[in-house]
Order: sequence, then structure tokens, then C-alpha cells
Amino acid sequence: MKRNALILLAFGATTALPASAAAPPFETLAPVAYMVDLSSGAVLYAKDADRRMPPASMAKMMTTHVAFNLLKKGEKKPTDMCTVRPETWQRWHGPAAGSTMFLSPGEQVSIENLLHGIVTLSGNDASVVLAECIAGTEPAFVALMNAEAKRLGMNNSNFGNSNGWPDEGVTYTTARDLGTLAKATIEQTPDLYKAYYQKRDFTWGKTLGSGQAITQGNRNPILGRIQGADGLKTGHTEEAGYGFTGSAEQNGRRIIMVVAGLGSFNQRIEESVKFMDWGFRAWKAQPLFQAGEKVADAQVQLGDSGTVGLVAPRNLAVTLPAGLSPSGAVKVRVVYDGPIKAPFKKGQQIAQLVVQSGDTPPQVMPLVAEKDVEQAGFFGRIWAGLASLFA
Repeated sequence: MKRNALILLAFGATTALPASAAAPPFETLAPVAYMVDLSSGAVLYAKDADRRMPPASMAKMMTTHVAFNLLKKGEKKPTDMCTVRPETWQRWHGPAAGSTMFLSPGEQVSIENLLHGIVTLSGNDASVVLAECIAGTEPAFVALMNAEAKRLGMNNSNFGNSNGWPDEGVTYTTARDLGTLAKATIEQTPDLYKAYYQKRDFTWGKTLGSGQAITQGNRNPILGRIQGADGLKTGHTEEAGYGFTGSAEQNGRRIIMVVAGLGSFNQRIEESVKFMDWGFRAWKAQPLFQAGEKVADAQVQLGDSGTVGLVAPRNLAVTLPAGLSPSGAVKVRVVYDGPIKAPFKKGQQIAQLVVQSGDTPPQVMPLVAEKDVEQAGFFGRIWAGLASLFA
């Protein structure tokens, strides 16, 4: 196999790109910051994005993600009931236990309500109860978290518990890995993401004495402040400082941002809003291909077809600094390991579209097979072998 790169010089007027594009400047007080535009895969900003750090409650994004996957597969149901073990309640109630859903010992709570308690209320108690309910013990659930992190390619992350509580450095991640996790949740379980992450408040538990219902608000600092904001998760401990992984969508563009290590609650709000606003205002999307549009052809090895079309699996766009007028075209490459070995299925990713614009990082987007290609029959394989011998 060799790495093939087809250089596409022009796509017509709708895909003319600036010959040079400098990244718009941005400054943040956050020691760690990261932003990616999901419409193009473009990394818009990275400041110490690969530094290992404690995630605090942003670790609960993985707890939620694992649960979402089980719900999607039908292995668990939102209506499944979980019991609050007295030992778990004892450990995770009171001021010293951090954020709480205000669960009670012996209480029966559905997975649906526990997820609201985790996502909206950041309940440490809810995270552990859900983990024990799903996997039997919290350590067993943590093994699921780490297996999923490995599957997603979060190579600089490790989880030691389900809620991000300080554990002497066992639990760590990076801003880039948190962006990867947020992307996976949004793209792999979109209905569950929408159902849980944009809830403004949630009511659970009762106050001592008067027995009034306890309503707590979502700590997401961009909800209601940025148009299209709909997730994800804050985090705070003395060790980690104030952090936030957030997402918003405007006019078909979805951005994921991460900030970490901030010094106060209010600073987290200010920096998060400023960062996300910059992402939408300072950058624009330039359409490249519509979903299903053919981009190029690729050579196939030992298939019942010698070539296969490479098509866009979704609307593809390149992200460019706002305010630039298109002037000329830049090279856009289709890259794949080829010839591509058969068999493969229609819609399977087999190539990448790579766009480089000025001094901005390369933007990499998937391309998929236009059709099924089966392995060639016996005589077809013999003919292919002879052809390669005399090539």
C-alpha cells in the first residue's frame, strides 16, 4: 500500500478559496484553551491543548457518554431503576462531597433522572449511583470509561472514578481529548445529546425541615448567552481551577470549545462567552461539497470494480477567517492508502479530503465509498496478479 494524494486544483466558483489566510488573533486568560469547528474539522485555536490536567466534573462527560451508548444500543433503558446504596449516599452527601443531586439512601431513581442529575446538576452522587447501577461497581464502570476513551483515540486521558473527584493524579485528560469526547457524544448520540444537555434546570430532592423541592440551574456559562448553545459540561476543583467544555451551533456550523484552569466562576463565564463568540464572528464557513456529491475516484485492489467514487458523507466546508474575499484557489488533496483493498461497503470512510489555507492548520474531512465493492472472483484475482506483475 502507498499513500495516494490527488491534488484538486479547482472546483468551480463556489469553492474558490483565498490563496492566503492568517488565523484571526485571540487572547484568553485561560491557561488551557482549544476550539474546533466540526463542519470542517478545523482547529481554530489551541493553547497548551495537549497538557495533561485534572478534568474535575468534565470527566462526567465520559460517564454520560458511556450511558448514552448503552441506551442507544438498547442494553439499558431510560426507565431502568437504580437503587441508591446507603454506603454511596454516606460518601456523597453533605458539603464536603461537592455538587449533589440530593439523593436519599435507599431511593429508587431511573437512569433518565440520574442522567439529568449528572448533566444539569453535576451531581457527584448521581454519577456514582449510575456507575454502580450499570456495571455493578464504580471500578467496573471506570473500566468501561477507559475502554471507550481508548476507542475514541483519547490517548492522553485516564479515568480513575466516574465523577472527576480528585484522586492524586489518577484521573487526567487534555483539552484536545475533551474536544474529541464532546464530538463523539454530539455525533454518535445526537438525540440523547439534545434531550439532556440543553436543559436549563432540574428539580430533585427536598430540603430538610420544610420539605420544599430543590431546583438547581445548569452551570453551563454559555446557555442563554450564545445563540445556539446547547452543551456540555463545567468542572471545578481547587486543583483543576474552573473549566468548561462547550458547544453551540449557528447556521449549520457547530463549534466545540474547551477552557481550563481559570481562577473564578465569573472568569469562566466571561472567557467562555468571549471565546465562543470569537469562534463564530472571526471565522466563516466556505462550502466545498454537498452531501452525496462525488469528489474524486480512487483505485481499488482485488475488487469486482477497478475504481470507486469518493463522495462527501455530509455537507463539507472549509473554515476561513471572516471578512476575506475569495481570490484564486488553493490545492485541495484527496488522500487515501491505495489502491484500496476490497471488500468495503457503500458509505464506509476510505479517504480524506485535506485542505490547507495559508498559515492555518490543515483541515481534514472524511470521504466515503460511493458503492459497495466486493472482492474479485478467482479469475479476477489471477488477472489482477498478472497485471501487477507486468506493470
